[in-house]
Amino acid sequence: MEIGDWSRVIRGELYERWPKDENGQPEEPVRLGTVINLNMVDELTVNMLEACGIPCLTLYPGDGSFGKLILGMSGQGTDIYVPKSMAEDAAALCTYQGDYDMES
Repeated sequence: MEIGDWSRVIRGELYERWPKDENGQPEEPVRLGTVINLNMVDELTVNMLEACGIPCLTLYPGDGSFGKLILGMSGQGTDIYVPKSMAEDAAALCTYQGDYDMES
């Protein structure tokens, strides 16, 4: 993901918590995976990671943002991004879930 693609999405409190590089710029996000929206698995995953100190950026692929707005959930799942330096820890925390598509 290019900085221009996600820099408009990461703002506010998330921007403050997101790790910065030596130049003070937000660290590159890494796609952890796509989580399905059934039974609020996406929200629970994000909350678990956040509780462990790993900030998460969520994006809805395809027309998922529209579905999230109208239906309260994205039919195409939720892409979860984490800071590059925390990706390994985040993946280890999420290995218990069978609802993950860990392909890049």
